[in-house]
Amino acid sequence: FNDRAEAGIAGVTAPATAASPTQASSAATKGHHIALVQFLKGHPVHRLMQLGFHEACVALQYDCELLLTDSTSAPDMIPLAEQALAEPVDGIVFASFSNSFFPTIAKFKAKGIPVVTPHFTSFDQAESGLTAVVGADVAAYGKAVADAMGDKLGGAGTVAVTQGSFNQTENLAATSFKDEMTAKYPNIKVLPAQEEGFDQAGAIAKAEAIIAGNPDITGAFSTTGAGPTTWSTAAADTNKNIVIISMDYTRPNLDLVKAGKVYGLVAQPLYDEFYQAVVLVGEAIDGKPVQYRNLLPAPVIFAKDLDKYYAFNDRAEAGISGVTAPATAVPTP
Repeated sequence: FNDRAEAGIAGVTAPATAASPTQASSAATKGHHIALVQFLKGHPVHRLMQLGFHEACVALQYDCELLLTDSTSAPDMIPLAEQALAEPVDGIVFASFSNSFFPTIAKFKAKGIPVVTPHFTSFDQAESGLTAVVGADVAAYGKAVADAMGDKLGGAGTVAVTQGSFNQTENLAATSFKDEMTAKYPNIKVLPAQEEGFDQAGAIAKAEAIIAGNPDITGAFSTTGAGPTTWSTAAADTNKNIVIISMDYTRPNLDLVKAGKVYGLVAQPLYDEFYQAVVLVGEAIDGKPVQYRNLLPAPVIFAKDLDKYYAFNDRAEAGISGVTAPATAVPTP
């Protein structure tokens, strides 16, 4: 998955603009016209997500475009969604991470255009106006991380929690982690969640500041994909032994687990949730009934589990050239 994403989806490296929307496939396509609106286009986690969107479009022969921003700002994303609305598209996969997107979603709904949000699954349908959400069972993996860390720490210690940003999904992960830890490991102190941010140098500095302010720290849970680098670097810089669990099976994160610098990773279904979002949008366009909340498993993986996730990268070496469609239209989650 990583190798294929890094090999490049046509146009992903170029900024999406109203005058020149990025096409997800140069091959002849048929059927529905679907857009993906997403933030942080160059982030390695997001490249895996974009790969899932792209390959679903290829497999289902939809005409798809990527409308991506460099920032995490809703004001930067909303004009791209408005662009898709004006084209118009038949459906949209919209990485809407807060209620600031609800008025824009309402415009699509008013025109009968289905909107599916992947990854951010905690919204209520009546409030958001979304057709469906699809992604990891966030509350479940927050609890699973607490169980794994609490056991590793022997039921005692101090644990930091950091988030990429304060959004619905990461908030839920942090809250479920703390609630489970409090219930099952009352002798472990969980520090208030802090915003890690998406600038790596700034995130490392934040983690080091947390360590300096809490010299008894023994564990860290980061709810964002850069967390393994953030906390492993901060631990090394401060000469601290910290049990680190964070997110996502990107190659650098797997390498950190393999090297023993990170204890575990939450294997969010990054590829599958964006693939399934396209499937759901297509079904909604076709007038088929669509379940609103679609939750996929996100296991906590450790050093013994890495081969399976490295195998995603090895697929490229087995003869996949560039970006190709999977053997089946709908992969098993």
